Amino acid sequence: MIQIENRLGTVEISSDYFANLVGHAASSCFGVAGMVDTNATQTLRSIASKGDLPDKGVSVRYVSGALQIDLHIAVVYGINISAIVRSIVSEVRYAVEQSTGFKVDKINVFVDAMK
Repeated sequence: MIQIENRLGTVEISSDYFANLVGHAASSCFGVAGMVDTNATQTLRSIASKGDLPDKGVSVRYVSGALQIDLHIAVVYGINISAIVRSIVSEVRYAVEQSTGFKVDKINVFVDAMK
């Protein structure tokens, strides 16, 4: 749960909402073959649910008044990785800032696999 206080009160947004939003924005970018599990917990949940989870490969933190996002992706073989990463950063930043109004400080994209 991410809590942000402003002059009108406290805004609470669940981490699942951010994970769904970020995961969908990243997955829709050209050249992204899919999201990759980031830890053993996500791997076990993925196996148990027999499918992709909305928070697969996504980690969102609220630090010093802004969001920091980590993405673990698999890319399509033969596509320019730097172009894919720039596209993902732009798309995710736009989606999060337009949907929530929160500032995105940093987006880290880790290319873990090629397919």
